[in-house]
Amino acid sequence: MRHRVGTAGWAIPAAVRDRFPQGGTSLQRYAALLECAEINSSFHRPHRPATYLRWAEAVPDDFRFAIKMPKLITHQHRLRHCDGDLAAFAEQCAPLGAKLAVVLVQLPPSLGFDEDFGAFFLAVQAQFGGEIACEPRHASWFAPEVDGWMAERRIARVATDPARHPFADQPGGWPGLRYYRLHGSPVIYRSAYERDALEPIATAIRADPAISWCIFDNTASSAAAGDALMLREVLGA
Repeated sequence: MRHRVGTAGWAIPAAVRDRFPQGGTSLQRYAALLECAEINSSFHRPHRPATYLRWAEAVPDDFRFAIKMPKLITHQHRLRHCDGDLAAFAEQCAPLGAKLAVVLVQLPPSLGFDEDFGAFFLAVQAQFGGEIACEPRHASWFAPEVDGWMAERRIARVATDPARHPFADQPGGWPGLRYYRLHGSPVIYRSAYERDALEPIATAIRADPAISWCIFDNTASSAAAGDALMLREVLGA
């Protein structure tokens, strides 16, 4: 499956509830129409392996998860001296198995680029084996030489909306994965997207031979699920 569209979490708001199947858990109903989901709760707190196993068993074989790296690693350790915590996180979510496709590493806005971070990303690849999508938020990560550095290490740079810096709205790094995170604009986490705003993203996804993910994170106003369904329609899915 080359294009995957989903949301941060799998909440089904009342506005689109009638478009999803009525039976089963929220995740089962969500997975009947959307191909992926981003597990954001892992950023805030650990989950038991049994929880990840339950989620994996609730979705079809071709469904895929992205999982967000804990803030303990990204924001407190700031990618350094965290081998033990990284191994513990990998052990927790191991029951997702092949349904874990992407590890999302969202960095704090104050964390500038450092070549020494290569050791961290190498450890992530060794522990998880899937793809890495990195969402940097410091301007230093958007220099052309850093883009090349990420591409050499098979790290996809996330395209975000709203963009904090020039080129932040365009995917970068490793070209084998294109990962879009749409947070809501103009009001972050709240604004819904108009169809016209999604057309250029759909055009870019269709034109790119890479595997593409588009995750809607405008969940505070319950707009994400409706926007995800609309993008699927625009893509012709």
